[in-house]
Amino acid sequence: MRDQKRAEELAAQRFQLVSPLLADGLDPAKARLIKADICARTGLSERTIRRYLALYRGDGFQGLFPKGKGRKHGKDAIPVELLDQAILLRREVPSRSVSQIIQILEWEGKAQPGQLKRSTLQEKLTDRGYSSRQMRMYTSAGVAARRFQQPHRNRLWQSDIKYGPFLPIGPGGANKQVYLVLFIDDATRFVLHGEFYETLDQSIVEDCFRKAIQQYGTPEAVYFDNGKQYRTKWMGRTCSKLGVRLLFAKPYSPESKGKVERLNGVVQGFLNEVSLEKPKTLERLNTWFQAWLSECYQNKTHSALGEKTSPEMAFRSDRKPLRFVEPEVLADAFLHSEGRKVDKAGCISFMSKKYEVGLSFIGRTVQVVYDPADITELIIEYEGHTPWKVRELVIGERSGKRPELPPHLQPEPAESSRLLRGAEQKQAERKERQTPAISFRMVRKEV
Repeated sequence: MRDQKRAEELAAQRFQLVSPLLADGLDPAKARLIKADICARTGLSERTIRRYLALYRGDGFQGLFPKGKGRKHGKDAIPVELLDQAILLRREVPSRSVSQIIQILEWEGKAQPGQLKRSTLQEKLTDRGYSSRQMRMYTSAGVAARRFQQPHRNRLWQSDIKYGPFLPIGPGGANKQVYLVLFIDDATRFVLHGEFYETLDQSIVEDCFRKAIQQYGTPEAVYFDNGKQYRTKWMGRTCSKLGVRLLFAKPYSPESKGKVERLNGVVQGFLNEVSLEKPKTLERLNTWFQAWLSECYQNKTHSALGEKTSPEMAFRSDRKPLRFVEPEVLADAFLHSEGRKVDKAGCISFMSKKYEVGLSFIGRTVQVVYDPADITELIIEYEGHTPWKVRELVIGERSGKRPELPPHLQPEPAESSRLLRGAEQKQAERKERQTPAISFRMVRKEV
């Protein structure tokens, strides 16, 4: 299962790498510049980039999975002292490519020709925080002076999380703060979905993102800040499976997310108004928000769109067709995976519920693949077995007959105790080795 996860993560990284080359209407000259930039940043050859593109266009996301049994850790491991030298070379000149670093190490006799693989060294440098992109993150200066806007809807979505009011929804009616998640279309300023949630974790981003896609189709790219709710393995995996390019704003650059930041300022007006109503439930707060969003923003003229154009009018009048995905494809893209140990009854506990996996897996750890929006049915994976579905265990009024243990767990009949026989043998050997230190029969009694 760990190898499968690693393969999926690698496929997601490859997709995000070549995703800029998948944009519609990209001319050859611009494509060459993008390829050159990718090669300079990652140290990969142009041939490798072309191969990734061909694999994705031929077989989709699955085509980017690594082939074969994977790397041999012993063969491809990089000695610590050699990796330290590679990091030093990158720090000396941050723009040095991985190929140049390998070449220097070979010339200096620190590495044997062919000892360092470019992809392996690139991976190790990234893990240690020394990829070329990570290095440039702290050396670039200045901010963008020009505004930008996408030409069509669903070319780029932006998202942000805003702190909401306190509601009496905590334990015992205690006040608890809620959080607003927003997804906005860059070209039309249309809010694709917005909702208040009780928690502040990645699950609220997942839910809002999924609802936006279900209603308005899949975007070509999404643009987030570096919050931990967005920068997750799940987000990279989901976007890659849906063919969505994943972009992150540079640290400490709020100006790059000006549209959604401006929307946050507008939403503050709603928070001021709703404080007068003092909603008691999250449901009521969201009802007020949807009414305000429709009448005070979506269908109100926007200065960036024209005197008579509202965000909803701009979104619905755009001629660019919406790209929807099949429900099963969308569900698969949003699947999660966690490990669970099977108890002595052949069941697992998952989100306070019981699921029967099978007695043959007692004591083993299986992988649970699930849809956070619906856990009535889970998919169980275990190495060497075809994945199967399980449903929540229903406990009836009467207990059923205890199922028989599978053959490999049945007691094995024995004619004697191997433990006692072994102990007897070891005792005999110990007595044979030991010799008495004093023989009391040889001591004469003094008169």
